[in-house]
Amino acid sequence: MSGDCFHCGQPIPDDVALSVTIDGEPRAMCCRGCQAVAEAIVANHLEDYYRHRTAPATTPQELVPEALSRLAVYDHPAIQKSFVIDADEHTREAVLILEGITCAACIWLNERHLMQLPGVKAVSVNYATHRARIAWDERQISLSKILAEIRLLGYEAHPYNAHAAETLRRQRRSQDLRRLFVAGLASAQVMMFAIALYAGAYYYDMDHGTAQLMRWASLILSIPVVLYSAVPFYRAAWNGLLSRHLNMDVPVSLAVLSGFLGSAWVTWHGDGVVYFDTITMFVFILLASRFLEQGAREKSVEAAENLLKLAPAMATRVREGRQEVVPVLELSPGDLILAKPGEAIAADGVVVEGESSADEALLTGESRPVLKRPGDDVIAASVNLEGPLLVRVTGVGENTVLAGIVRLLDRAQAQKPRLAQLADQVAAYFTMALLLLALATGIGWALVAPERVFAIVLAVLVVTCPCALSIAAPAAIAAAGSSLLKRGILLTRGHALETLARVDHVVLDKTGTLTHGCPWLIGVIPFAELDAERAKVLAASLEQASEHPLAASFLAAVPAEALLPVAEAQNTPGLGVAGTIAGVRYQLGNARVLAQVPPLPADVPPGASVVWLAHEGRALAAFLLGDRLRPEAPALVRRLEAMGVGVSILSGDAEPAVRHVAQSLGVTDWRAQARPEDKLAALQTLQQAGKVVAMVGDGVNDAPVLAAAQVSIAMGGGTQVARSSSDIVLLSENLLDVAQALNTGRRAMAVMKSNFAWAVGYNLVALPFAVLGYIPPWVAAIGMSASSLIVVLNALRLK
Repeated sequence: MSGDCFHCGQPIPDDVALSVTIDGEPRAMCCRGCQAVAEAIVANHLEDYYRHRTAPATTPQELVPEALSRLAVYDHPAIQKSFVIDADEHTREAVLILEGITCAACIWLNERHLMQLPGVKAVSVNYATHRARIAWDERQISLSKILAEIRLLGYEAHPYNAHAAETLRRQRRSQDLRRLFVAGLASAQVMMFAIALYAGAYYYDMDHGTAQLMRWASLILSIPVVLYSAVPFYRAAWNGLLSRHLNMDVPVSLAVLSGFLGSAWVTWHGDGVVYFDTITMFVFILLASRFLEQGAREKSVEAAENLLKLAPAMATRVREGRQEVVPVLELSPGDLILAKPGEAIAADGVVVEGESSADEALLTGESRPVLKRPGDDVIAASVNLEGPLLVRVTGVGENTVLAGIVRLLDRAQAQKPRLAQLADQVAAYFTMALLLLALATGIGWALVAPERVFAIVLAVLVVTCPCALSIAAPAAIAAAGSSLLKRGILLTRGHALETLARVDHVVLDKTGTLTHGCPWLIGVIPFAELDAERAKVLAASLEQASEHPLAASFLAAVPAEALLPVAEAQNTPGLGVAGTIAGVRYQLGNARVLAQVPPLPADVPPGASVVWLAHEGRALAAFLLGDRLRPEAPALVRRLEAMGVGVSILSGDAEPAVRHVAQSLGVTDWRAQARPEDKLAALQTLQQAGKVVAMVGDGVNDAPVLAAAQVSIAMGGGTQVARSSSDIVLLSENLLDVAQALNTGRRAMAVMKSNFAWAVGYNLVALPFAVLGYIPPWVAAIGMSASSLIVVLNALRLK
């Protein structure tokens, strides 16, 4: 058996006779490694890979025991700590870089094959970044087994880190710049010859020999552009054809290749018009516009990934009073680390000792240092500015706030707004119509003036290229996302920007959203035999099981050693907490825990939240808690109303507190003591009335209503559940960013629509002139390229 291996494309040695039956035919293989991979693909019914691939697979390495044993290292918990997170009790999630990805078929093969493995719960591979997110049940499959399966397919996978991703991006950017440089240099030289040819032909009666010399020089200079700079267009066009999806690269490739081959034919025969200037300039400006668009898209990712790179590799760990410098990977939750002034903090944690300020500007957009005292949270990669801080570690590696932000960004980038999806579909139909029109134009002119067919068809292909249409949405989305991220507004889902533009009603939670969410205990009113101190101890003990912002105020009012053990603890969102202490069942929450609400003294401060301690529906004590309104809340309400957006407040707090806040803000539509189902019903009522609602919240009890809103916004300091349920996270915790997000969404949609209008309008106007032969190819190249640049520059106004 001889020839090339069907799997990897390598020559088959003369003494090898291996084969695998694929699609009913025996296919030759060069080694047992390729044979094993091909058999695995066939056994898993993945033969479509061979139909869709555009390049041979990477030669698989022999899976010798040594290789497998190296992969087993990744199962060690200490190694996994840096790149694996615990999604739940048994589900683990890792971010990997896949090497060897060459086309969409590679993505398809990896995702399908891995999803068939028992225990693998989710796989998604980002084609642009080659980043794979894999979730698995550790009881059924190990990470090393998953990595071995990827290697069996002929690819290499290793843990993702920001530096490796940046290296890959630099390599890709460097390659793009080289292609752009070659195209720019060649097009400038070819243009000089073209001007000389045009001037000589019209004004100076250039002799045939000189003209022919310039044509040959232009041909030679065009070769690097056609065979190197334009390769990405050919590859994308070929991939599109294989997947039966016409994209804009199809007419681009046709124009470049036909323009070059036709001009080369003319040059060879020594008579006629050549278009080397048109195709080199066409390629150069197309590459330039794509380079700009790609740069804008990468900015949003880089802004967050740059934070990860700022996290130090080493940390000063404090054990038994002694300091030791250790790799960050060796840290575990509960360790004590020392953050010296001027150093980046190595991990997420809580300040145990010391007072200083931290620079969190890259995360929140807040340029002012943030004061840090004992009990305050600090985040990895923020810079400690003044005094030393002793920090107890709460999260390392993938379990840090920053790593979570990158995951949310990944999710947002994997989704496209409806308008962008529509543009992709329209571009496909537009391309089909363009190709048919070019064919009809060619046939028509062949009957009328055959000598003009080549120039006119080339002009039609170039001038109507749907490049501007295809980049109209991505450029605007990338610029808007990058602008929001700089302000600390994180888009976590692809549809958020588009939906923000349509929002006409905003629903606000009270505690933690309109207020700081850091209430303090300002009074205790006993109603039974309990004294105030005993009531506080009981309430604080019950709150140990709660994540509600009010819980911290009770826990702060009672020493930790005074807390009592609680049995059968139960947390009911929208109601409160319950538990058994010393054999007695207690409830702590709003008035719903009471059978009958006793009257409160007349001197209760306005706006104070009331929390009740009850036993079997009987009030034992009332706790009064104060909370400060965020200073920007009134301005937010005024700005939303000025934008024509309605405002409502939905809160689970007592009526007096909610009424006080609503009156302070001038909001007339409010509701107090609302359980999660009550909030959901109120939201659905608004939606049934035709409102497009944005919900702003922060607590566990807000999660259902956040999920049901058309677009949801969570405060950055809110609960993890609220952040993961939301389409947008306000890292800055500045309420005015809600209005800013709405405004940016409206501007982004306006820019996107103007881009579409320009792209479609330009094509509709230019097309008749090109078909009728009034536009020469070189003018077509300038017109098309200018339309693409205008679209990109218009989008960059959003930054």
